[in-house]
Amino acid sequence: MVCLGNICRSPLAEGIMQHMADEQDLDWQIDSAGTGGWHVGEGPDKRSTRTAHGRGIDISKQVCRQFSKADFEEFDHIFVMDKMNLSDVLAMAPNEEAAKKVKLLLGDKEVPDPYYDNNQFEPVFDLIEHGCKAIINRATS
Repeated sequence: MVCLGNICRSPLAEGIMQHMADEQDLDWQIDSAGTGGWHVGEGPDKRSTRTAHGRGIDISKQVCRQFSKADFEEFDHIFVMDKMNLSDVLAMAPNEEAAKKVKLLLGDKEVPDPYYDNNQFEPVFDLIEHGCKAIINRATS
């Protein structure tokens, strides 16, 4: 799960997907990262943590990190939140096979960045939850 700073959207996506995978007894390794390195070593944004907690998901122990080329080897799927993240991650892909792993979480839609609008954290949670449900459904059907 990848967004810009790994403090708002991708920590939510990691937490939501891990929660859903655990509920389905799926042995999935879920992680998140940011395309930028501004928040490396920090925890998620308090508004994301609070929103997730309100929905029964604890993301407070996550630690922000920056996406790296090694992630193409480590993960089978790389879901990004918006088209800028998509472009940034694809630019790092070492080959076509790696590039095929990268997709927008919501298919052809973007997850907006809630950072500058406190009122967007709940709607963003709902969008990410919808995207994660679709991935789980495809994987378990």
